[in-house]
Formats: sequence, structure tokens, C-alpha cells
Amino acid sequence: MNQPATIAAAHAPATSVGQTITQLAQTASIEINFQDVKHLEASRAFLAPGTRVFVSFLPKQSWADTQSACRAVRAAGFEPVPHIPVRLMPDESTLDRNLGELVGEARVREVLLIAGDYAQTTGPYATVSEVLRTGLLGRHGLKKVSVAGHPEGHPAVGLEEIRRSEREKAALGAEAGLDLALVTQVVFEHAPFLQWTAELRANGVRSRIVAGLAGPASLTTLFKFAMRCGAGASVRALGVRPTSMMKLIGDRGPEDIVRGLAEARAASRADFTGIHLFCFGGFLRACEWLHKVAGGRFTLDDRGSFSV
Repeated sequence: MNQPATIAAAHAPATSVGQTITQLAQTASIEINFQDVKHLEASRAFLAPGTRVFVSFLPKQSWADTQSACRAVRAAGFEPVPHIPVRLMPDESTLDRNLGELVGEARVREVLLIAGDYAQTTGPYATVSEVLRTGLLGRHGLKKVSVAGHPEGHPAVGLEEIRRSEREKAALGAEAGLDLALVTQVVFEHAPFLQWTAELRANGVRSRIVAGLAGPASLTTLFKFAMRCGAGASVRALGVRPTSMMKLIGDRGPEDIVRGLAEARAASRADFTGIHLFCFGGFLRACEWLHKVAGGRFTLDDRGSFSV
């Protein structure tokens, strides 16, 4: 996809682009699931102390699993950011208790509120906005909150509703005095993300904006997750062209999209906060990739990417 002229940054100096790639990796957050907690000790060789580690919520996972994982993340020297799927909360008292335990036992300072892809709600909350309106985050001393962003829409929700919800969440966060971030579902191209960011800014959204990227993984794995979240026509096209399936052989990292984001930022033509890595190809593998890039151990190429 060609990058829109309003956010093109092909003329950014190579040195500046390289420095920006390094900075993006140094400030990146990363995701872990409770089953990979056993790798936290090894990850200390790759991640800087204080790195924000998001704790996902898998199907059949319990809140006790989340709380245990957050305590382990904190004990490893990182900043735990648990996912809270609001549709699974049976009532306000349960949400209140869970937040209290996360703050009290794991010293959680930020949570990621998501609706969760569940057809039915367990309790009173169908949307993140409804939880933001309760004021519970502030009552527990939480100053930061992340919510989901969808640059390329959502496979089950209309685009107009998605855009309205994004603006509403940002406004509610600001009204509550929260430092709110829109963290995207996984994106595979920089142009749609940058265009979405520009549109949010044009609509007065001043929240932090973070690009959710897929860490190094096999292309078959990336294809599976891309189809699940409906990420872009260019990715979905692989599913309808049998000859394109050969492209799914091998591995891929986020080098192309990080290079595109860095070029836009280096040329001062993009207003986003940073990047977040989903670990579809393995937690430690993503940690090692971040470590190398944050240390400048990569080489820019002439194809709009870089090699690690």
C-alpha cells in the first residue's frame, strides 16, 4: 500500500531513521500470557528494568492466573499491565475487588480495558466506556489506562461504531484525568496506522497512540492471527489467492512496519507514542528481537526495511 502524501517520510535522513528505530525498541512494551511466566527470569537478559509487560487474558484463564502472572512480572522487575475483558465481569463489586487485588498485591499502575470478543456479556458491562464511567480506576489510584484501537476496523463491528467508540473512550479518559493510550490490535502495514493516527488527531484526540505489532513469527502463524482480527485487505487477500500461499513459507519480523513508522516519525510527520509487541512467535523470541534492535544491532537496507 502506498503511503499517503500527507504522512510520507521517504526523505528522512538514514541516521535519524536508524536512531528512531532504536528509540522505538527501547521504549516498546511487550505482551506475555500466563503460560509463559516461566520465561520471565530469562527475559531479564533482554528487557530493561521497568519495561511494561502486558498480561493477556486467554480463554479459560482465571482471574487468579492474571493476578499470579502480574505478581511474577513485578517480581522480575517489570511493570505489569493486565488485560481486563469487561464483558466477563459479573458485577461491579467483582471488578472493584479484582482491581483492588491487582493494585494491592502486584502494585499494578495501569490496566488494559477491552470489551473482549464474547457474544454475551456476563454482567453489566458491554463496553469499555461503561467501565470508564464508573470511576473505579481512579478510586484505586490508577492514573493510566490502555484501551483498544482498530486502525483497519473490526471484523464484527461497523467502522462508524468503532470510530465513535475510540473517540468516546479518549474523551472519557480525559474527563476522568486518566493518562489514556489507544493500543492497536495487530497491524501489518504502517500506512493505515499513520492515516488512522492523523484522523484521530484531526478529531481532537490527544491520547497516547501505540502501534501493536507482531513480533517475529512464522508467516503461517501471522496469517492465522491476521485473518482472526481482520487486518487489512492486503493480508486477507492471501486467503483467496491460492498461488499466494507460497508466501507463507518462512518467518517474518516487524522490520518493514517499524522502518515505515520510524521514517514518518523522523521526518516529524507522525504523532504516535510508540510500539507494542504481540508475541505470536514466542515471548523470548520477541524479547531477544527487541534487545538487538534497542542496542542498534541492525542494518538499514534499500528496500524500506532493515535486518537484525
